[in-house]
Amino acid sequence: MRADRLVSLLLLLQNRGRLTAPELAAELEVSVRTVYRDVEALAASGVPVVAERGPLGGYRLLDGYRTRLTGLNEAEAGALPLAALPGQAQDLGLGPVLASARRKVGAALPDAAAERMRLVGERFHVDAPGWFREADPAGHLAAVARAVWEQRVVRARYRRWRGEVRRELCPLGIVLKGGLWYLVAAS
Repeated sequence: MRADRLVSLLLLLQNRGRLTAPELAAELEVSVRTVYRDVEALAASGVPVVAERGPLGGYRLLDGYRTRLTGLNEAEAGALPLAALPGQAQDLGLGPVLASARRKVGAALPDAAAERMRLVGERFHVDAPGWFREADPAGHLAAVARAVWEQRVVRARYRRWRGEVRRELCPLGIVLKGGLWYLVAAS
């Protein structure tokens, strides 16, 4: 498929630097003429491919050019570990970011792999809360998650069997266990 070959060509140039048309043809298992057409197509699509003539020539990408094939931003990349837990990502305030990341990853995949991803998403589900009880409301979870990420102190007030306790906590992380969210912190 030509789209796959163009991506492969782009990644070869990105990862290896300068390559000649015969080297690219051998790597991609196509003719040199096909490489010429593919390089022209890449250039026409806005990829800064530089052609250098002579015995030390070849094709390379403009210095400093790196592709981001999926276009994932930092927030989307950070949300991907929660891909199997969309409800919990929503609790953390990352629902829309995760949905966007999943769409971009799906769009970057070849058709067969994107279809496989869709089928797995339809047929396999993770339900973290325990059976026979309601999930606890997330409350301030999104704010606590921001404090964990930004390494900010959290002032907490909660009830214990002996009364109300106030603490300043240095958050280390958040854990989802049996459908309940826990803040791991040093006081």
